[in-house]
Amino acid sequence: MKSLITMLFALTIASGVFAADDAKQLAPTCADVSYGADKMNVLDFWKADGDGPRPLLVYIHGGGWTSGDKKQAPERFRPFLDKGISYAAINYRLTGQAPLPAPVHDAARAIQFIRSKAAEWNIDKTRIALTGGSAGACTSMWILLHDDLADAKSEDPVLRESTRVTAAAVAGGQTSIDPKVIEGWLGPNVLKHRMINMAVGEPTIEGALENYGKHRQLYVEFSAYNHLDGDDPPLLMTYGNNMKLPSENAGHGIHHPVYGVKMKEKADSVGHECHLLISGVSQSEKYTSANEFLMAKLLAP
Repeated sequence: MKSLITMLFALTIASGVFAADDAKQLAPTCADVSYGADKMNVLDFWKADGDGPRPLLVYIHGGGWTSGDKKQAPERFRPFLDKGISYAAINYRLTGQAPLPAPVHDAARAIQFIRSKAAEWNIDKTRIALTGGSAGACTSMWILLHDDLADAKSEDPVLRESTRVTAAAVAGGQTSIDPKVIEGWLGPNVLKHRMINMAVGEPTIEGALENYGKHRQLYVEFSAYNHLDGDDPPLLMTYGNNMKLPSENAGHGIHHPVYGVKMKEKADSVGHECHLLISGVSQSEKYTSANEFLMAKLLAP
């Protein structure tokens, strides 16, 4: 009996050591690296092993642009590191502090900053992809589909770098944030989600609608749907399969699969590579998951 207890104790200690070693191995290569002026402008970077400059996947967290953090479970990024794909996760200003364009432009600057570190971090500038859910998906799609923000004449060397990326795979993303558009797509419950009014610095949706003329330009600009054309890099979107309309509540509305349906329809009409995964509703002929898509794009010959 004593020997059994001793053996179990040894196994417990060993498993704890292995867990600690595993956590140490998966700790960021560089943590809380500042990429901008604000205290929220920080990112974590994991450097993958491999010959030559490594492709990179950048994670942009969700939370309606009002909350959230770059911290995540290792299971999210371990498969990419195992394939020789480096990984980064960013924080950005939230709309309670700074409304649009701050959260999205912060993320774009993070991409430029990472490119400026390409030599030091062994990154292949031509193989950078984006991923994220909800507001992180919304931001990822905007960066993917928007014209390059690089300013060759900027005094800031970071801003001279490109914001264009190779691909994006996102989940539950808002392809439009324009209340006049999405209410027509999804019904009135979607407007109950604070992401829509907080995005433009309005405490309530009533205020956002009353002052719509003032905010319209921001709503139009930061709706990725408006930037899609046939020359954009490939996109894969994943959604839940509750297709009920009008949307049942704010949470259902803000992540509704119709966002993806509308984007896919437009993408098909302009010849853009776009994959939509909705269980029992929509599938891709080429990819069964976001990870499969991202690895194919980042590791292509």
